Amino acid sequence: MTADNATRCDVALRIAVRAAGGLIIRRGADDAVRVVLVHRPLYADWSFPKGKQRRSETLLAAALREVREETGFFCIAEDTVGVTEYVDRRDRPKLVRYWVMNRVTGTFEPNEEVDAIAWVRPSEAVLRLSHDHDRELISGVTPRLEAVLDQRDHVETLSLG
Repeated sequence: MTADNATRCDVALRIAVRAAGGLIIRRGADDAVRVVLVHRPLYADWSFPKGKQRRSETLLAAALREVREETGFFCIAEDTVGVTEYVDRRDRPKLVRYWVMNRVTGTFEPNEEVDAIAWVRPSEAVLRLSHDHDRELISGVTPRLEAVLDQRDHVETLSLG
């Protein structure tokens, strides 16, 4: 095993919790980007919808499932947008991979895990999010979110004939 491979293995071994989630986006009435945040009463925090990967589940499947469970939205993942790594509340290294998502259908209903959602501008998300790793993610990907919406608009225009 080379030193490079050993380093990659060490990093993989350090990750105790693997999770995935989504940055669900749309245009607001003012044509600006909006992203969904979820409020989790158990932790009294605002975050992106996300959750732990189940055994034999891909991270993408975990992201789509967790988004559906927390928001009620059935989504299409459009692009991988980033990874956050941090130590969770139980002092375990955690990796969360995120995708930009498009809501196809579904309606939010408050539940035990998430009692509220908010569609906010990325600049408001930076102020409302409870965790630094989430604020860093949204700050770093905001231009990409606009690009994804522009691509959606382009595809919809082309489909009109």
